Amino acid sequence: MSNSSSIAEFILLPFSDTRELQLLHFALFLGIYLAALLGNGLILTAVACDHRLHTPMYFFLLNLALLDLGCISTTVPKAMANSLWDTRAISYAGCAAQVFLFVFLISAEYFILTFMAYDRYVAICKPLHYRTVMASRACAQMAAAAWGSGVLHALLLTANTFSLSLCQGNAVDQFFCEIPQILKLSCSHSYLREVGLLTFSGFVFWGCFAFILFSYVQIFRAVLKMPSEKGQHKAFSTCLPHLVVVSVFISTAAFAGFKSPSISSPSLDLVTTVLYSVMPPAMNPLIYSMRNQELKNAIWNVLLQIFFSNRKVLISLPK
Repeated sequence: MSNSSSIAEFILLPFSDTRELQLLHFALFLGIYLAALLGNGLILTAVACDHRLHTPMYFFLLNLALLDLGCISTTVPKAMANSLWDTRAISYAGCAAQVFLFVFLISAEYFILTFMAYDRYVAICKPLHYRTVMASRACAQMAAAAWGSGVLHALLLTANTFSLSLCQGNAVDQFFCEIPQILKLSCSHSYLREVGLLTFSGFVFWGCFAFILFSYVQIFRAVLKMPSEKGQHKAFSTCLPHLVVVSVFISTAAFAGFKSPSISSPSLDLVTTVLYSVMPPAMNPLIYSMRNQELKNAIWNVLLQIFFSNRKVLISLPK
């Protein structure tokens, strides 16, 4: 019988045992990862450099882009390396670090999305108080609360997960170290406190969801009372990207976390985990910029500056 102290490494679930498919998975993940780096990097640069985007909405979007970059960088590079080099192992310390970082980043992202809903609620339902309620100091405190709560949540779950006795081997049925899959390796009598913490996490999850839902009910009520059709369209256009991102995030995470064990399988677990952990960081920049002309203009300005600065460098090089 083994326990956590005697395990030096974990064995992750491969995407395929066929070499050609492993290389295909590597290429696919590389494309998704580069798209996430480019999209979120452009949003970070545009928001930081364009003073017109120094508003609460874009401040939270900048935080979201940072968290998306961290989240996808926690899981995808290791999965790519495993597919490329045909390996499955991850060290015990590496697994613990991956669990901590993923829980921290995904929790902080959910809290940021909750504060973004509050931002839209104040902007549309209480426009006269918006500058007071969403002042720079208040926004910074909200962001700090989101990041700090994410760290605390990750510390609690990671410390409890890796203090359990592991009696079922070291094979994790996922492409990265995920808490539910590690719990399957624990002794039956030792995981009750972790289940308690996960239940608490579920209450926090649904609490934030209820707050977001309440905010959007109030937003839709306020928008439908607007006399101007143009005003309604503008209000909906500022809320729609956030609503799409939240819907994708909550639906995929809820399905992955609360699906029935009777329909669970390694292949289905793999697909649902990719949907909630890998796809959102790559898709969020596209969703937010698609209907936001202000953000699109700022991104184009960044691209043009990069292009023309590179041309000046090439022209100045000696022939």
